[in-house]
Amino acid sequence: MPHMPHNDTTEAAAPAEANAAQAEAWNGDAGQHWVQYRDRREAQLSRFSPHLFAAAQIAADAQVLDVGCGCGGTTLQAARQAANGQALGVDLSAPMLAEARRRALAEEVANVAFQQADAQVHPFAPDSFDVMLSRFGVMFFADPQAAFSNLERAVRSGGSLHFLCWQSAEVNDFFTVPLRAISAHLDVPQRDTPGEPGPFSLADPDDVRGLLTAAGFDSVEINAVDERMWIGADLEDAVAYQMTTPSNQAALAEAGPEARGRVMDALREALSPYATAEGMKLEAHAWLVTARKR
Repeated sequence: MPHMPHNDTTEAAAPAEANAAQAEAWNGDAGQHWVQYRDRREAQLSRFSPHLFAAAQIAADAQVLDVGCGCGGTTLQAARQAANGQALGVDLSAPMLAEARRRALAEEVANVAFQQADAQVHPFAPDSFDVMLSRFGVMFFADPQAAFSNLERAVRSGGSLHFLCWQSAEVNDFFTVPLRAISAHLDVPQRDTPGEPGPFSLADPDDVRGLLTAAGFDSVEINAVDERMWIGADLEDAVAYQMTTPSNQAALAEAGPEARGRVMDALREALSPYATAEGMKLEAHAWLVTARKR
């Protein structure tokens, strides 16, 4: 894989037509929100990252592809482990990639590059990567079969794939508890429709196994990762954050100013049982998926 400097500004190819909605969201309010709350998002996912990297076992000379890299936290960690290799992070979101490049410069990580690309269709050089990884970044493909087939071509024979994806919404309190409280007062868009791009699109392990096998991977292993997710320093902090998300902001604007107090009260009631000495924590359940290219 040719060296790409970490301030790479390669222009993105157009996303697949079916991914246009995702591209619009991640280059708009959703992407800006993740940048604004980058440190908070990293804290929320901090207990999951060690599972991913323990499975990936990135060698010092590895070429690594991080799919849906967002603000670059996992890409930078991969680059540090591949000290004599390189890590490439790809994402649809220009705002998040700008933040990733800023972090790479600030942290003086030289063997990392970031590129705006739709991994479902991007023409990666064949057989370029030893490791493909993703921390909750592969659930947003309009055509996951096409996406994993495209990614399989980019991984060398004998290379490995490792990603985290969420189990079903029903078992993830971090999602359902605040959503139930908010939905009692606001019309909030659903993000857990089976088969649709979204955080829970890969919740069925049998579907995931079928996708990867059909794409050309084998030795597929899918294991549960169960953690308690930190969602706020205390109750008021957790409630205040819930009020900032783009979907909740849009629903609040439509409902009118009188709804805000009712929603905050409902969130306080719903989240108060989850206070701990280390902050607010709710159950979170993911799948850790690993596979090899034949």
